[in-house]
Formats: sequence, C-alpha cells, structure tokens
Amino acid sequence: MHARDFRRIVLGMEGAFEGAHMGHPDFRAHGRIFATLNAEETIGVVMLTPDQQQRFLADYPDIFSPAAGAWGRGGSTLVQLDAADDEDMVGEAVTLAWQNSALRLRSGQAKRATKTKRVAPKKKAPAAKAKSKTRR
Repeated sequence: MHARDFRRIVLGMEGAFEGAHMGHPDFRAHGRIFATLNAEETIGVVMLTPDQQQRFLADYPDIFSPAAGAWGRGGSTLVQLDAADDEDMVGEAVTLAWQNSALRLRSGQAKRATKTKRVAPKKKAPAAKAKSKTRR
C-alpha cells in the first residue's frame, strides 16, 4: 500500500477532509483528527480504542503497532503502509477510527449539554456593628 491508497481510503469516509498538523498530513471528521500520515508518508496512523488496537496488533503484528508512549496506550496505532497489502483490513481500521471520532463528538456534546453553569457564591454584606445599648 502507498500513501495515496491510505489517503483515498481515509478521504472516502463521510465528512473527512485533509489538513496538516505539526508538519504532516492529518485527516479529520466530526471536528477531530482520526488518522494521520507521517511526514515521509510511509506510515499511517489511526486513532483506535485500546481494545480495537489490541485486536489489530494480535491479528496483523507485521502491519500494526502502537504509537510511542501515552498516545499508543490510548489507542493511537501505526500502520506500516509498505507491509499492508489488504485494503479491506486497513479500511476496517480507518472506519473504526472514523466511528470513534463521531462517538467522541457525541460524548463531548452530551457532556457540554449536561454541564451546569457555575454560579459564584453570593457575597455576604459585612455584618453591621452592634450598637451599644448602654446609656451614658
């Protein structure tokens, strides 16, 4: 698979468009990045859930690997394009990443809809000094 094949698959998702992020192509839908290419366009990246990632790592260890660090633990998954010879398998990973971006959007909207506006506590008026009732 070449970068042009990965790009065609990714841009085939409804509402997907290409942009750029930190010097490399990214692909967005639902207001979120769901796939990227490295600057050399030799490795694709799909944003999977950790469970989805584990399935692809187990089934296709020569093609998929976790990204480094926390991104990888969170499901960010590298796709070795030169090793990927099955467009349907890559298409499945891309579709899951696209669906995940839609779910994150809905989840974020739900959180915003239920979020209550914080109201600052009312300031109490300073207590009036008690007048002395003693007569002089």
